[in-house]
Amino acid sequence: MSRLKHIGIVAVSSPGAALCYQTICTEGEKFLGEQYAHPEVSMHTFSFSNYMTRIERGDWDGVAELLLASAKKLAHIGADFVICPDNTAHIAFGKVVEKSPIPWLHIAEEVAKEAKRLGFRKLAILGTRFLMESEVYPSKLRLYRIWWAVPEAKERKLVNEIIFSELVYGIIKPESREKLAGIVKDMAQREGCDAVILGCTELPLILDGENSPIPVLDSIRIIARAALKKATE
Repeated sequence: MSRLKHIGIVAVSSPGAALCYQTICTEGEKFLGEQYAHPEVSMHTFSFSNYMTRIERGDWDGVAELLLASAKKLAHIGADFVICPDNTAHIAFGKVVEKSPIPWLHIAEEVAKEAKRLGFRKLAILGTRFLMESEVYPSKLRLYRIWWAVPEAKERKLVNEIIFSELVYGIIKPESREKLAGIVKDMAQREGCDAVILGCTELPLILDGENSPIPVLDSIRIIARAALKKATE
C-alpha cells in the first residue's frame, strides 16, 4: 500500500472542526478496509475570537493571515494538504491558497461535486450572513451548472442569529430547529430548491436528513470525506 497522505485541518470554530475530525477517524475504515484505520491527521487553530474580530469588521486579509499561519504550521509537521471545515472563512480562500506551502481542498467545490453526483438542480444555501451574501458557493456551483438561492434578508438575519447566539455555544433549541426547517421548506416551495447546503460548521448540529423538508448537503462531512479520498488515493 502506498503511503497515506497526512491530512491537515485548519480549524476555526470547535463544533465543525470536531465533527470533521470525528468523520475522518470513524469513516476511514470504509476507505482502507481495516477496522479503526484512518490516515494521519493534525489540527491547528487560533482562538475563535481572533477570527470573529476580523470577520465582523470585514478584514478578510486578516482572516487569510490566520488561515495561512495554520497551514504553515501544519506543513511544518508533515501535513501533505489541508482542509478548513469552516465555510465563512472560505471568503478569504483566494488570498490563502496562492501563498500556501501545501495544497487545499475547497469546501464549496466538494459540495458542488457531490450535488452534481446526486443530481440536484437547485440548492438552498444556509449559513452565516457573511457566507450567504458571498460568492463562496455561487462561484463553484456555476462551474457545475447548478442553480442556487439564499433566504430573504429577514430570514438571513434569523439564521445568523441562531448560529451565533445558540449553535456556536452548543445550544440546540427545538423552536430554532422548527424555524430553520420552515425557512428551508419555504425555499423549496418558493424557489424550487431540491436540496439545502448546510453551509455553516454548526448547522449539522440542528438540521439533518431526518428533520429537513428536503435533502441536506452536510458541508463538513463532505469535506472530511473528500479529504479521506485524497489521502487514500
